[in-house]
Amino acid sequence: MHEMAIAEGILDIVLDYAARNQATKVTKIQLLLGEMSGVETDALQFCFEALSKKTLAEGTNLTLHRVPLMGHCKDCDATTQIERYRFLCPHCDSANLEIVSGRELQVEFLEVE
Repeated sequence: MHEMAIAEGILDIVLDYAARNQATKVTKIQLLLGEMSGVETDALQFCFEALSKKTLAEGTNLTLHRVPLMGHCKDCDATTQIERYRFLCPHCDSANLEIVSGRELQVEFLEVE
C-alpha cells in the first residue's frame, strides 16, 4: 500500500512547516491530486488519520483537489482533457501529446494556528 508512504511524506512536510512557523495546530491541508497519480483517496485519508494521531495535525481537515489529466497536442496546438487514458488528440488524432496536468501529488496549501 503506497498510500502509507505518501501519507508519511505529507505528514513530514506538514510538521516541518508547522515547526518552522511555531504553529500549535494544523487546521487544514489541501492536496493537489492528479487523475493519473494512482492514489486511492480513501486509503490515503485512512493512513493520514492514523499517522497524524498525537501530532499537531491530529484531526486536520485533509482536502483533496482533483486535477484532470490534460494533454497538449504538439501537432494542432490543442489542449484537451484526456479521457479513458486515450492518448490521442481528439481534434487531429495525433499521438504527439504532451501531458500538461494530471500527475500532481503535492501539498497545495495548509493552514495552521
